[in-house]
Amino acid sequence: MLLVVTYSRAARTTLRNVCRTHEETVVRRFGRAALFEDTAYGAFLALRLREKHPDDVQIERTAPLNEFADVPADVREAAVAYEDRDAASVPYPKFSAGTDHPDPDDLRAREL
Repeated sequence: MLLVVTYSRAARTTLRNVCRTHEETVVRRFGRAALFEDTAYGAFLALRLREKHPDDVQIERTAPLNEFADVPADVREAAVAYEDRDAASVPYPKFSAGTDHPDPDDLRAREL
């Protein structure tokens, strides 16, 4: 998919108009940003936006996250356990202390 992010009011207006006109190419809208299909037409629309607003449009190619192939098992298990905790007010650092779950600093330092 192509992620298009806008940084000005004019660029946001143009993005909104493009999204309304070409709904079949828009995967999702986020206000200041949108995901376009990874097709030549999606690229055409994204590049057209950047041509009109050169300094106010950023385009990135994205790939969906496959949590089972891309995320280590201990991270997935920690997320499940943390969301299943008894008290919703317990922050993750306190929750993970003294357990087998990864430390927050370790998580920040690890690449996917």
